[in-house]
Amino acid sequence: MADPIALSALILDAAIGWPARLYAMVGHPVGLFARLINAGERHWNNPRRSEDQRRLLGILLMILLIGAVGGIAWLAQRAAHPLGWLIVALLAFPALAQRSLFDHVRPVARALEAGDLPTARHAVSMIVGRDTQALDESGIARAAIESLAESFCDGIAAPLFWLLIGGLPGVWIYKAVNTADSLIGHREEPWRAFGWAAARTDDLMNLIPARIGGVLICVAGGGGWRILRRDARKHASPNAGWTESAMAGCLKLRLAGPISYDGVMQDKPWIGDGRMVATAADIRRALAIYVRACLLLWVIAGGWAWAL
Repeated sequence: MADPIALSALILDAAIGWPARLYAMVGHPVGLFARLINAGERHWNNPRRSEDQRRLLGILLMILLIGAVGGIAWLAQRAAHPLGWLIVALLAFPALAQRSLFDHVRPVARALEAGDLPTARHAVSMIVGRDTQALDESGIARAAIESLAESFCDGIAAPLFWLLIGGLPGVWIYKAVNTADSLIGHREEPWRAFGWAAARTDDLMNLIPARIGGVLICVAGGGGWRILRRDARKHASPNAGWTESAMAGCLKLRLAGPISYDGVMQDKPWIGDGRMVATAADIRRALAIYVRACLLLWVIAGGWAWAL
């Protein structure tokens, strides 16, 4: 039996997460990645450079980022192992977001249940990038559910996958790449060329975890398979549609559709063919499916340790 590092990291994350007091004191490792990426973007993503030059500099930034993060994590893992596998789990669990995601989505349901739309809009604005000021109850609920489903992959399933495959270097390289994609991996200018490598690397690293995540949500929700097969590829991302379509199918809701970003309406296709009106009760149901899907990941992590 191998050391249960991944299972222990999941349990630690669910039990304590990343406390707000600790975040206020030292921030989060992802914040360090963000500062490095933003510094590279400021110095190298100069509009006076050609598109090819900016693309090459974006590739260089990702090579340096992956090399630095992977190297530091590898050294930390080597130093920690003689002290025990639990130390490695302690270094790995901040890369997971089970508790954080749950704690950010549940307040949206609570505010909607209380009929407090301004608070609900503020709560959902903390987890989505779309415009939230004009969202009605259904729009708020759909946004929360979509974020929960999509983040199940890049917040839990994918980091766990890379922790199992690559240990401490694997999980933190994934988080660095995912952070880079969030900051610069956009199709719009001025990031399109410079962020190309970040976006493509993130797509590649999420390829398998997204499909695993979609399957786990269907298992946890007791359905959704038809919508998963039909609509997983409707999303602009090659990966996000898998977990989102699975959740839409389980809840018998329509998700995605036209969405406003920075005042510009984007005509995205609908995912799912159920109800268009979502409520706080649907968020609660989505959270219940999410918890069960996370527990399935615990089973996988435990089985991985036992099998090895």
